[in-house]
Amino acid sequence: MSIRAEHEIHQRRKGRNMGVGLMLASFVVLVLALTFVKITGGEFELPRAEESQ
Repeated sequence: MSIRAEHEIHQRRKGRNMGVGLMLASFVVLVLALTFVKITGGEFELPRAEESQ
């Protein structure tokens, strides 16, 4: 059995999958960065539970 060359459609899919993966990873990094900035901004406080009467 010989090794067949990769078809053009597989190359396109691989490139598209890499693009989607990079966009997803950059979105996750953006969300983590925004969360980190918001928490370390100094004005962040956990919501206080109101006392039940």
